Amino acid sequence: MAFEIDFYSEKVKTQVASLPKTLLARFITLADRMEQYGPNLGEPHTQSMGGGLFEMRLKGAEGIARVFYCSVVDCRVVMLHAFVKKSQDTPRNELEVARTRLLEVKRGNV
Repeated sequence: MAFEIDFYSEKVKTQVASLPKTLLARFITLADRMEQYGPNLGEPHTQSMGGGLFEMRLKGAEGIARVFYCSVVDCRVVMLHAFVKKSQDTPRNELEVARTRLLEVKRGNV
């Protein structure tokens, strides 16, 4: 069963594409795995954030990044938000952006 990777918006696609080189390479590797095996790759690659929101955990030479995503019916995975982490904790505002977009996807607005 093949999964399709989609982006919430062009802005999110640009956020992901502008990640530092090693982090982008890691994203591409994990996205390829998601297309083949589904969105739940398990730790340390992915983690549930609750309520249908998940994070893809990227680590590379330039640091750490997160890409929030959700899984939708019909084997579709939607990337909601991406950012480079600058501290140990995930910033509340970054999580809120992802949760707001998740609600929009669930309502069928995307």
